Amino acid sequence: MSRWSAETQDRARAIVARYPQRRSAAMPLLYLAMLEEGYVSDEGMRQVAEWTGLTPAQVQAVASFYTMFKRRPPGRYLISVCASISCHLLNAAEVLAAIEEETGVAVGETGDDDLFSVERVECIGACGGAVALQVNYELVEGMSPDRAREMCRWLRQERPDLIRSDVLQERFGGQRSFEWGAEEREGAVAPVPAFGPYGSAAEEPA
Repeated sequence: MSRWSAETQDRARAIVARYPQRRSAAMPLLYLAMLEEGYVSDEGMRQVAEWTGLTPAQVQAVASFYTMFKRRPPGRYLISVCASISCHLLNAAEVLAAIEEETGVAVGETGDDDLFSVERVECIGACGGAVALQVNYELVEGMSPDRAREMCRWLRQERPDLIRSDVLQERFGGQRSFEWGAEEREGAVAPVPAFGPYGSAAEEPA
């Protein structure tokens, strides 16, 4: 049925089994498609259609509506800067400009070396910690232009395989929206939200 790898097919099977109606698994399976090929390709959407019983057109309608499903391969580090009202008022534009300058990547684009993608996004739920951004969907709050530049330099130099919010916040963050809970050892291994059933999360050794 599927051209996905055996591991991805096993993950797809387990995800579909969670839902009373298999069509409800379309969005999780689109993340699997991204992990399989690096983005949501036409072939990936056909595979999701086969697994869910939807038509390819219906899958495409979902993939094209939600901006987190990337139709082009993103860079290794996807930097998403919030531009909603709280972040906007606290100079998110300056943070974004600093990231563009430091990475050499314009908003909405991916660098020639495929290391960085930069995007402007709407509210990511951290208004009290504005300016907020994410790296591979791992949150950092209280960002300034200087800290954003420092973060980009660190990513370029260190090339971490695992991105964790706690590490980014400790190194580069500022004001938080609230005190975070216990340290989270799990983080993102790709520009896809970190979630064990997707295969997009890993735990940093203690």
